[in-house]
Amino acid sequence: MTISRNQMLEFAAQYGTPLYVYDGDEIINHYRELYDFIGHKKLQICYAMKANYNFHILKMLNSVGAALDTVSLGDVLLALRAGFPANKIIYTANNITDQEMDEVKATGVLFNIGSISELERFGKKFPGSDICLRFNPDVKDGDSDKTMTAGDLTKFGILMEEVDKTVEIVRNYQLRVVGLHEHTGSGIQNVDSVFQSMKNLMSLATRERFPDLLFLDFGGGFKVPYMPTERRVDYISMGAEICKLFNAFCKEYGRELKLVFEPGKYIVAEAGYLLTQVCCIKKNRERIIVGCDSGFPQLIRPVLYGAYHHITNLSNPDGPMKVYDICGNICETGDRFAEQRKVQEIHEGDILMIANAGAYCYSMGGVYNMRPMPAEVLVQEGFAELARKRLSPQELVDLIVDESTIPQD
Repeated sequence: MTISRNQMLEFAAQYGTPLYVYDGDEIINHYRELYDFIGHKKLQICYAMKANYNFHILKMLNSVGAALDTVSLGDVLLALRAGFPANKIIYTANNITDQEMDEVKATGVLFNIGSISELERFGKKFPGSDICLRFNPDVKDGDSDKTMTAGDLTKFGILMEEVDKTVEIVRNYQLRVVGLHEHTGSGIQNVDSVFQSMKNLMSLATRERFPDLLFLDFGGGFKVPYMPTERRVDYISMGAEICKLFNAFCKEYGRELKLVFEPGKYIVAEAGYLLTQVCCIKKNRERIIVGCDSGFPQLIRPVLYGAYHHITNLSNPDGPMKVYDICGNICETGDRFAEQRKVQEIHEGDILMIANAGAYCYSMGGVYNMRPMPAEVLVQEGFAELARKRLSPQELVDLIVDESTIPQD
């Protein structure tokens, strides 16, 4: 963290709370680290923009040469608006309509198709096109059942045993398969899962089946520590093994392919913070309940996944540790950022900082209870800029109410 406590408190005073703050220098450092860890000379990192689609962050990553992983037409259009060329965007189709297929195809980005039926539809519409194919690597891993993207129960990817059927469709429509893709899960707990899923995908990638391959894409899921006691993954050793496996594959395939990964969480999670002010403290028998001016629609991971986010009292960093339930301002009992958590002694008016809030926090947010999403501030090279303003409640209402649909007296 390159942003000081005093700076965080100044941001809270200047922009109000709740407030997201992003450390742009840390985002760029994490992006570049991956090139140090995985030393393959044809490595390409595609940032998974679903983790955080803040426009200023996208433009910053574009300026250092990142590519993008997108999952919707909205993603694609925003990526293009941020200046990413179409040839640096991969679009992973998932249960899409014909209309979305047509509109995305018109942008010129590469489709990554993960089901037999969608492949058939795509082939009929756009014969002779370049495509990437997403396979289910049959290796399940991740930090939650809800974020594991492979195995029997997942909706993602073509089964490995359907590879011959897939090749038949590809040939019927003269599609050119330039890439193969797999994804194991988010927050992978065991690095051996990465290696096994790579081996499984590479076992499908023969010259006989797919003679035109330019790259293999092994998804994202790089784990970051959320709890202070968690150890960091040894990504240097992991990267060395990845290169060893991939180099051996390229030699067998007969030419050097591009090696692609799609991290989201690794790049932005630790660079983001949510600042929230304490509005109310009450004692319910043996529990001390701290009420904040933010809630789970603005940082949903604890409610959705049971995820841990470290919380620091910026206003009293050296205070004695006490046990609290840190609750939000939403009309739901489950609206808690933390339960029975030790935090420096809290008083009404204090500013709490929720860490690891850069990934899948704002991007999964909403306006439940009609509370607008927080503003966002991006800090880079010591300069802070407002990267997205907070709507007022009146502005939110004005966005929702379409006057043209209201009957006139």
